[in-house]
Amino acid sequence: MKKHLIFDLDGTLIDSAPSILHCFGLAFSTTHTPLKTELNNDVIGPPLMEALRRLSGSDDPALLHTLAAAFKQHYDTSGYLQSVVFDGVPAMLEQLQAAGYALYIATNKRFDPTEKIVAHLGWQSLFTGVYALDYFQPTLQCKADMVGQMVTDLVLDAEACVYIGDRLEDGLAADAHQMDFILVTWGYAGDVSRMKAHWQRCAQVQALPGMIATLAGGAQ
Repeated sequence: MKKHLIFDLDGTLIDSAPSILHCFGLAFSTTHTPLKTELNNDVIGPPLMEALRRLSGSDDPALLHTLAAAFKQHYDTSGYLQSVVFDGVPAMLEQLQAAGYALYIATNKRFDPTEKIVAHLGWQSLFTGVYALDYFQPTLQCKADMVGQMVTDLVLDAEACVYIGDRLEDGLAADAHQMDFILVTWGYAGDVSRMKAHWQRCAQVQALPGMIATLAGGAQ
């Protein structure tokens, strides 16, 4: 039986792209740093430093530190408040919790703004745990490591878990730990073309509980 549902955040539960892209733009403009690639949804999802390397075309630690500080100043004070919840997500989460599942967030977003977003949305009671790469010390390098650390620390049976996200990285993280994965396509859905045959695919928020119930082996 499936008992634990692990959710990605950006592109899965919330649309944070406009606010993140705006804050990236401010970070580059206020530091007078030229963008080397287009600001679009492709930079939503990877860890902050990876996104900044891509956008700046640089591996210079000093420059990346400056850009990261500028981004955090904008996003962590007000930008995160602009995150928009996808239609139907609150009711879906409440339905899953009422059905007896334990809900978790596992995101590449830094822990500080993630925690602020969860509090701003009033979701603290919905989630058993909220995790980010920098929640752990030392900071983890990828989602596969994060999911593995969660399984170890929380003593979870991977067969009782489902990971739910919108990116190829999410599915590969689930595969790394023999965990079922559902690729949702109501968000950014940038990696649909790279979907693996054994993954489930869900196009509508309202359909997710039924799909999870099927994986769990019965109606919830």
